[in-house]
Amino acid sequence: MAKGKKQQGGTGTPATVAASKAGIEFELHPYEVDPDAESYGEAAAEALGIAPDRIFKTLLAEVDGRLTVGVVPVSSTLDLKALASAAGGKKAQMADPHDAERATGYVVGGISPLGQRKRLPTVIDASVSALATVYVSAGRRGLQIELAPADLVRLTGARLAAIARR
Repeated sequence: MAKGKKQQGGTGTPATVAASKAGIEFELHPYEVDPDAESYGEAAAEALGIAPDRIFKTLLAEVDGRLTVGVVPVSSTLDLKALASAAGGKKAQMADPHDAERATGYVVGGISPLGQRKRLPTVIDASVSALATVYVSAGRRGLQIELAPADLVRLTGARLAAIARR
C-alpha cells in the first residue's frame, strides 16, 4: 500500500483527507456502482473481487438516544443489543438515515467511519483484528479505502467488541 495515496482528480473525500493527514498507509479502490444493488457493501465486494468479510460497512444507531457508529463486515448484520452494551448503553435502534447523513456529512451507501463531520462514539467488530487490511467506504459510493485495522481503530477512536451477527 502506498502511504497517503490520494484520490485521482480532486482533493478527495473527508475520509481520504483524514487518512492522508494522519500519515497512514492506505490504498483507494474505485469501482462501478450498481444502482440496483440491494446491498452497497456486497456489491462493492463483488465488484472488487474481495471476500465480503474483508469489507466493513458503517452503520449508525441510536444508543440510549445518542448517535453511535457500528462498523461490521458486510457479510453480517449489526447486533443492536451487543452494540448498546459495547457503547455503555441499554437500548439501541437503527438511526434515521437523514440523521445519519447530517451527522456524518456522507450519503447512505457512502458513509465512512473516517472523516465524519461530527466525532461519534464508534465500535468496530472485533473480527477486524484477524485481518491484515480492511476495506471501508472512502466517503462516497464507488470508492473503498483499504487500510490496516489498527489505523482504522486509531483514526476513529473506536473500541473493539463482538457486535456482528453472522
